[in-house]
Amino acid sequence: MNVLVTGANGQLGREMQRVGSLSPNNYIFTDLAELDITDKSAVEDFVTKNNISVIINCAAYTNVDRAEDDEQIAELINATAVANLAVAAKNNNATLFHISTDYVFGTDGNTPRTEDMEVNPLGAYGRTKLHGEQAIAQIGCKALIFRTAWLYSEFGNNFLKTMLRLTAERSELNVVFDQVGTPTYAADLAVLIFSIIEYGIYEGNEGIYHFSNEGVCSWYDFAREIAVAAGNTQCQINPCHSSEFPSKVRRPAYSVLDKSKVKRTFGVDIPHWRESMLHCLTRVKK
Repeated sequence: MNVLVTGANGQLGREMQRVGSLSPNNYIFTDLAELDITDKSAVEDFVTKNNISVIINCAAYTNVDRAEDDEQIAELINATAVANLAVAAKNNNATLFHISTDYVFGTDGNTPRTEDMEVNPLGAYGRTKLHGEQAIAQIGCKALIFRTAWLYSEFGNNFLKTMLRLTAERSELNVVFDQVGTPTYAADLAVLIFSIIEYGIYEGNEGIYHFSNEGVCSWYDFAREIAVAAGNTQCQINPCHSSEFPSKVRRPAYSVLDKSKVKRTFGVDIPHWRESMLHCLTRVKK
């Protein structure tokens, strides 16, 4: 079986490369240089010529602040390109795995978000990601959509790596405590997707799923745990309000994802965020 992975140079894409190398199936990893997913005909040709059975879309425009000024580009990558992949999947009877975000929700409520809760994006990033979900539904291809949050890994730029650097360099740091959610180790999400594909349990289980690690914390809590685990205890980390960091977009104050559906459907055992954070730090040190 041939499996196409787009956005292969990103955080999740790099983790998919790691697990994909263990498969007897043929994983084909592409990024912009190999396949421009905003080009509809190029996507259709690639999927058809390579006899693709499964598409894993790890490509996304994820800069939340910049998306406010670059909404057209964000829409192109997060929605138009997704529609291109969905059309190619439908025309070739392939299954599309797509990664979405907690940002499709607004700020109301303080209970974990289930898949059927009302969506109300606060900014351009969330809007364009929601448009991608809606495009998949409208086109009607076989698809599994995984909404995730606070993604980090040993690759690329992310909160964990930024905190490692800043807590090593500075004596004091302010981190917001009024945004609550759950960190997600990209390797854990990659293992979930890989397992679903390798065990062939995606057929008949199409739909939207939520996935993050277990547990709940604020960005302040996450930063403190990173610093302590890394031994950067000389840096004093202070809790502060989001208003102290002016931004063009409001971020969800509460974005904990309810993972009951993904655990029930696929029998997955999800690690706690602290456990996964420590595992990632071990890899970063290596």
